[in-house]
Amino acid sequence: MNKAIRAVAGGVAGTAVLTLGLVVTDVETGYRIGIFEAIASFVGTPERLALGFALFVLAGVFAWPLVFVAVEDYLPGGPDPAVRGLLFAAVLWVAFALTGSPGVDFPLVVPYLALTLLAHLAYGYIMGAVYAQLDDVDVGREAGASV
Repeated sequence: MNKAIRAVAGGVAGTAVLTLGLVVTDVETGYRIGIFEAIASFVGTPERLALGFALFVLAGVFAWPLVFVAVEDYLPGGPDPAVRGLLFAAVLWVAFALTGSPGVDFPLVVPYLALTLLAHLAYGYIMGAVYAQLDDVDVGREAGASV
């Protein structure tokens, strides 16, 4: 399986976990993150929540995993794509934290940042782990085919 397809498969799994993590953050902090509204506003249609969600999913499933494939060899973390995915997601979280949290009040800042960091790290780790696992499956098939 080629790298792009493996990365997209990892993006599907990672985006599911990231979405769940952001929902948990909403519930635990009592703050409505509004990430989908923020994305819709960014493209000029703040009232179109479905568009914001669709763009969030497209970025998590396709855009970020494909960027990960392009920069993976330059990331520290040894040969393990899951560890490299953690580092990649940490960079994504910094951008998220700087742009996605303008209305968080002081008492909620710490749990908000901690929970969103955990959600992003889970995204990166799972994306990288699935990406690596699918490569291992291909290697296993090739080895089995030659026997």
